[in-house]
Amino acid sequence: MKLPAYSRYDSLLQAVVLPLHIGSLNWIFIGNEYWSNETTFGFATFITLVITFVNWLVNNTISLRLHGWYPEPGQYFARIGRQTVACLFSSCTHSCLIFSLYKLINLPGFIPNVYRLGFGVLSTAAFVLLVVAIYEGIHNFSYWQQSRREVDTLSRAQLQAQLDTMRQQVNPHFLFNSLTSLISLIDEDPRQASTFAEELSTVYRYLLRSNECSLTSLANELEFIQSYYHLLKTRHGDALTLVTRVQPGAELYQLPPLTLQLLIENAVKHNVVLPDQPLTVSLTAIGQQLIVSNNLQRKQSRILSTGIGLSNILARYQALGDIQPVVEEDGQEFKVTLPLL
Repeated sequence: MKLPAYSRYDSLLQAVVLPLHIGSLNWIFIGNEYWSNETTFGFATFITLVITFVNWLVNNTISLRLHGWYPEPGQYFARIGRQTVACLFSSCTHSCLIFSLYKLINLPGFIPNVYRLGFGVLSTAAFVLLVVAIYEGIHNFSYWQQSRREVDTLSRAQLQAQLDTMRQQVNPHFLFNSLTSLISLIDEDPRQASTFAEELSTVYRYLLRSNECSLTSLANELEFIQSYYHLLKTRHGDALTLVTRVQPGAELYQLPPLTLQLLIENAVKHNVVLPDQPLTVSLTAIGQQLIVSNNLQRKQSRILSTGIGLSNILARYQALGDIQPVVEEDGQEFKVTLPLL
């Protein structure tokens, strides 16, 4: 059975604190006879060691329970106050138990004295306060270290997300394909080429503005996606279909900009998009959830992927501190469930 440990330094603290407490408590209760009488020393030390060790475990259990009941930083003083009072009561009770046991067994050299009992209880209280202070110092230092690591991790993730966004903004491959499509349309269908150029301008205008804010409305994102989808549709024709279902009111919620563009781009990049193998991307907004899904028909040739799209989205949501997106794949469909904020 695993013993309750309040800190990874439990064993070290026990090795230092218990001998000091046992020696001082027995000297207070018994006097110099404790050190001079081998029988008294042996019995008293054994009894005190067992009861004090049990008390240590009881105090650890109390502290762990209180940490579970009051885990938030704002509950710190409520927790530490209850923890100190509970541990003081437990330890002083165990000290009284030791005193009573010495009297019951008529320990050699022990003379019951209420003043000695009082000093022993005060000594125990002092040791408890010292141990609680040490434990809380260790706990607060560990919490501070963990908080620093989390802040550093989130900062790096946010910087990486910004870098990834910049990469998407100036994606030369996407720009090259778009310009190639535009050039071919100029001769074939000048009117469609004009429309294509307008949509391309809208897409890049939105891309350049995306770093100005961490969130945008779903309505803005969907409006941008229609322009982006128009560019993709020009290249892929009927082989690509975008289905949008938005529950009334959902368009007012927010999400990180370019989230939908990254997911649709990933779907087109990793799946076959052909007339006889059409790709369908669905956007479904219900309440405070946006589900982006597509049928799976992965390309046979292995696509070089850095995972920028999904990692970008996950990093942004992590930086916002809200519920994380859920990524699912069942062999037939790839689905990402995004929280709307």
